[in-house]
Amino acid sequence: MGQGEASARGTTMEGDCLSCIKYLMFVFNFLIFLGGSFLLGVGVWVLVDPTGFREIVAANPLLFTGVYIILGMGGMLFLLGFLGCCGAIRENKCLLLFFFMLILLIFLAELAAAILAFIFREHLTREYFTKELKRRYQGYNNSDVFTTTWNAIMTTFDCCGVNSPEDFKDSLFRLINQNHVVPEACCQRASQSGELVYTSQEHCLSGNMMFRNNKGCYSAVVDYFELYIYVAGALAIVVLTIELFAMVFAMCLFRGIQ
Repeated sequence: MGQGEASARGTTMEGDCLSCIKYLMFVFNFLIFLGGSFLLGVGVWVLVDPTGFREIVAANPLLFTGVYIILGMGGMLFLLGFLGCCGAIRENKCLLLFFFMLILLIFLAELAAAILAFIFREHLTREYFTKELKRRYQGYNNSDVFTTTWNAIMTTFDCCGVNSPEDFKDSLFRLINQNHVVPEACCQRASQSGELVYTSQEHCLSGNMMFRNNKGCYSAVVDYFELYIYVAGALAIVVLTIELFAMVFAMCLFRGIQ
């Protein structure tokens, strides 16, 4: 009888523990589901908004790219939350296993991205960007991805070159455009009737410092994203920790379901 009571008590405790894990996992994944739904809603609203907000976003390449990133993240979180909720509340082994595998793939992808970022960290230096700018930037070739990307960066952040406008000396840009000291994207702009127009394009292109942006893009981008980099690093640690706990909970519930 003593062994029977101990066995029954152990079974009850195990059942209570699994029940607790089940409802914790449901609540956790329901929050993920709501977050994914919100991000999806924001992304779709920006893309189809009839009030003109879409044009504002489309005018900024970084913001427009961010909309698709939000849609991708929202879709991924929506699917994860849905699978986790259904798998936990219905105690469905197939859904729990799929949920576990999906989180494991995301976790491994994030780990691989971190390793690659560490390996290729020398490609994020000023010297590397300066060398590539001098070698590949063409100025006005809209069919060249490298050139259009740099034009978008310089226009968005009101900067010029990697370190300064001096980066265009002895560059491919000067070789192609011998009459221009800096590209058009380096020229200062002012708001007129709700639109941004160049203040004095001719003086800027001829090298007048008064009408061009003199700050380098490397410093401008780092200054802009400095706060976000620290926040993103902290969030990455939190997300990785949550993913580990989610995998452990999912596997515990998977193994405990009879």
